[in-house]
Amino acid sequence: MLVAVFMLFVVGAMAALAIDVVTLYTARSEAQLAADGAALAAARVLANSGATSDPNASSDGLMANAWNLATAVALQVAEQNQVGGMNLTSSQVAIPSAPGGNLPTNPTFTISVQVTNLPTFFARIWGRKQIAVSASATAEVYNPSGAYKLEVATTRVAPMCVKPWLLPNISPTPGNSSTLKIFDPATGAVLDLALLGWETTTIPPQPPPPPPIRLRTACSTNCDPSTVPAPKPWRYYPGTTDATGSFPAPSASSVVCPSCTTPYELSIAGCVQTPISCNGTVQVDTNNYPTRDTETAAAVDDLTHSSANGGDSVDTTAAPSPPFQFLAGAENPVPGAAGNVVMVSDSMVTVPVINVDSTTTPWPPAGYPSVQIIGFVQLFLNPTGAVSPANGHIRTQVINLAGCGLNATGTPILGNGASPVTVRLISPP
Repeated sequence: MLVAVFMLFVVGAMAALAIDVVTLYTARSEAQLAADGAALAAARVLANSGATSDPNASSDGLMANAWNLATAVALQVAEQNQVGGMNLTSSQVAIPSAPGGNLPTNPTFTISVQVTNLPTFFARIWGRKQIAVSASATAEVYNPSGAYKLEVATTRVAPMCVKPWLLPNISPTPGNSSTLKIFDPATGAVLDLALLGWETTTIPPQPPPPPPIRLRTACSTNCDPSTVPAPKPWRYYPGTTDATGSFPAPSASSVVCPSCTTPYELSIAGCVQTPISCNGTVQVDTNNYPTRDTETAAAVDDLTHSSANGGDSVDTTAAPSPPFQFLAGAENPVPGAAGNVVMVSDSMVTVPVINVDSTTTPWPPAGYPSVQIIGFVQLFLNPTGAVSPANGHIRTQVINLAGCGLNATGTPILGNGASPVTVRLISPP
């Protein structure tokens, strides 16, 4: 009888250990996943908001507005998760308040999840009816440029899915001289803060208005060293897209692009998996290419799902802007997305900025067609969702700016891939 009574306690203890402890660890993992997802979602909102591209984001209210958007998204994501079979509630999720003062361009967002009322099973024998689990995660938004950047001249980024358009380091914003640069070549700091949020379709009000500056190729047919034109604002030099080029095209089977037949079109409409490193070198395509402009327009329309004026757009009703929000268009391939706010869009692309400008001498520079990248601009193509002009002069809006300068070294941060403003979990390790 004593052995039987003793075994009852032994079996009860083992059951509590085998079932309740496993349940505890499972719930702990679920809480960690919820915290990770919410922190990354909030960081992605901050990255896409443009706040990290403006060193005055704290003083002009941009960071506070972006933080409010990130907080709302973090809660939505967290509440979609279950811990111990129960959906999280806002009272179980701790969101950090917007920080004050001047921030570096790598803000962090920490989410804490705590559930205190998870029921036990066999542990009730010992009087323990509920257990608690908690988890936290910190996501970093890293932009190597800006007045408050950290690790100056030591850290750079290497986004993927970069488009083969090599922009000269000349700001296209109206009213600026042709000598104003986008980035400081030495430090990577943003020199023209008016470029953030600027639309290339904007026409200044003074008469007579100049034609709108749109993204277009600098050399429609030939970028040969003997004929390549000098740099002009927002006119790109095409990068090499063959199998051994700087922007090797993805396979046709991986790209949803009915009109794509050439490597150049595929590299625009698809994702170039090769990381393109800031402060790295790339090659300009010097081949004769008379159809480049029409191929650009067709590939951009397939990429942005805007062949019938139904592409995604930048939300103009959100005030102030930035921070940016994006609306899914009627042609968005995600079922039910049309008309709703989306966090990411195929219309948002990353384009390299190279170390050439209107003062570069001699022209072409030494080493051409090899050129050096000093930063990236993140653009929203066709920001109204309209179809591209057939001449390949693409409408754009600037969403982010990320420079690194010529002194950046070390292993590049890959982050989440496509964006030059990288998002990554830094806690837990």
